[in-house]
Amino acid sequence: MLRLSDPSDLPTDFGPTVVTLGNFDGVHQGHAAVIAELHEQAAKHDAKTVAVTFDPHPLAVLHPDRAPELLTGLEDRLYLLEQRGLDAVVVMPFTRELAAETPREFVEGTFVDALGARAVVVGKDTRFGIKNSGDIDTLRELGQEFGFDVVALDDVGPGVRWSSTQVRELLAAGKVDEAADVLGRHHCVVGEVVKGFQRGRELGFPTANLARDADGVVPADGVYAGWLVRRELPQDHPEYRLPAAISVGTNPTFDIPERTVEAYVLDRDDLELYGERVAIEFVGRLRGNVKFDSIDELIEQMHADVTASRPVLGCS
Repeated sequence: MLRLSDPSDLPTDFGPTVVTLGNFDGVHQGHAAVIAELHEQAAKHDAKTVAVTFDPHPLAVLHPDRAPELLTGLEDRLYLLEQRGLDAVVVMPFTRELAAETPREFVEGTFVDALGARAVVVGKDTRFGIKNSGDIDTLRELGQEFGFDVVALDDVGPGVRWSSTQVRELLAAGKVDEAADVLGRHHCVVGEVVKGFQRGRELGFPTANLARDADGVVPADGVYAGWLVRRELPQDHPEYRLPAAISVGTNPTFDIPERTVEAYVLDRDDLELYGERVAIEFVGRLRGNVKFDSIDELIEQMHADVTASRPVLGCS
């Protein structure tokens, strides 16, 4: 997948395109539906698929106090978009100058002149241009003028709205299984494995601790069943995806106030993951955080957590 920061940098021999526009935070089921339609339009127009997105999030520039915590960092967003088979993604730096463009200026400069769009596929609630003054009707009018088709899709699935806001709310409640229904995959936090307090190793449960600057919304404090995904390995590698019991939050038993994300790979004490960038996927919540009266009680519960993780992950 080709990655660009300026649509005008598209190779001259790239050919005509079909384009979609959005923040794509989380690359959830609504986004997946738009991209599926994008592929259908590409086949119809004999064109390449291109997604146009922004970094940073527009609200982070225009209204920082209202900017959402992002479900996916930029690299993970690009990784997920690439998994959807796109030919190119344009990550436009979002600035106040870009925000000041009229809908016509944006469409003519980006979709028409730079990308040569034959069709544009978006959700029905798409807004663009200065003060979000452009909507789907604006886009259709410009499409008629400049000669590209416009396809608008609903982002509502059966019984649930496919939205990044909904996913954030579910994660805040620890409902990672319901969040997965909206995302169409398990939510993950991605970051480098760093040295922690070594408490798990001392107790017989060595954990991979994520750096504090890891990308992605961390779900509610508690213990989860999930997967540690070693994205630096080939996907067919036998240790690419490993079952894990995951702890999120402070460590009340040891009075450690720092909030962490750490994963114990089931039945493994031989892994050396320091410095490796991994994804921690959350499948199901097992329990909330508890302060134990003794180390023995904590160890007993950790054994119970490992046991409880197995059926959730479908492993023995």
